[in-house]
Amino acid sequence: MPEFVNDGVRLHYEVQGQGEPLLMVMGLGGSSAAWPPTLIDELARSFRVIIYDNRGTGLSDKPDAPYSLEMFAADAIALLDHLKIQRTHVFGVSMGGMISQELALRYAPRLQTLTLGCTTFGGKQAVPPPPESIKLLTAPRDGASEEEIIRRGWPLGYTATFIRDHRDLLEAAIPRLLANPTPPYAYKRHIDATYGLKTYDRLPNITTPTLVITGADDVLIPAKNSELLAARIPGAKLHIIPHAAHAFFVEAPAAFLEVFLPFVRSHPIAA
Repeated sequence: MPEFVNDGVRLHYEVQGQGEPLLMVMGLGGSSAAWPPTLIDELARSFRVIIYDNRGTGLSDKPDAPYSLEMFAADAIALLDHLKIQRTHVFGVSMGGMISQELALRYAPRLQTLTLGCTTFGGKQAVPPPPESIKLLTAPRDGASEEEIIRRGWPLGYTATFIRDHRDLLEAAIPRLLANPTPPYAYKRHIDATYGLKTYDRLPNITTPTLVITGADDVLIPAKNSELLAARIPGAKLHIIPHAAHAFFVEAPAAFLEVFLPFVRSHPIAA
């Protein structure tokens, strides 16, 4: 089981495929198991795909101590160091996109491209989710089972049409997601870490070629945030996938890859 240690915390990772490295950074409370295996398989045809469990999730250690986005970014760099990777493509979603912003701002020489999925820059300039989404995100567990907690969160990640038409796919993913569940205290530590996100004023300092991508129907981090992100990052490309929500990479993988693959390939590390 591949793992490394950073700052006394043991972190799990996996590598699949050959080619230029692609570091994938998962979001709030999610382990690497949240990436669809079919998406990883497809990306591994072109890249050396690196996925890992943020501290607090999956097979990584879960210290009950304050986390920060800077800490998560340092973990990611420690993983690259462990793998002796000097430069990589980075794709982060949701909180993973927040971590990826810190990577681009603090460790620019290590990034070849930056793809920010369904994310925000935080602070007063950000567009908040609607109240009903916040209520669902922070709702008490009230004795609900782990399976029911996942089902309860589906409307935050997927459109109603996708939930209706692909419930079998969502149900089939539950055992994978619950093989190593994120404990409630670690989930709260992740939420608390996101409150420290304030990159708006620093975004013009990002020099890495950037793609900003999201679903048009995202009710967790509204798509307007992606528009604002792309406008603040010099030369950034923006793509909004219609009829997709927060988990656009699950709901519309073909539409994602149609944009993502040409973008990354247009900035080869070898060049």
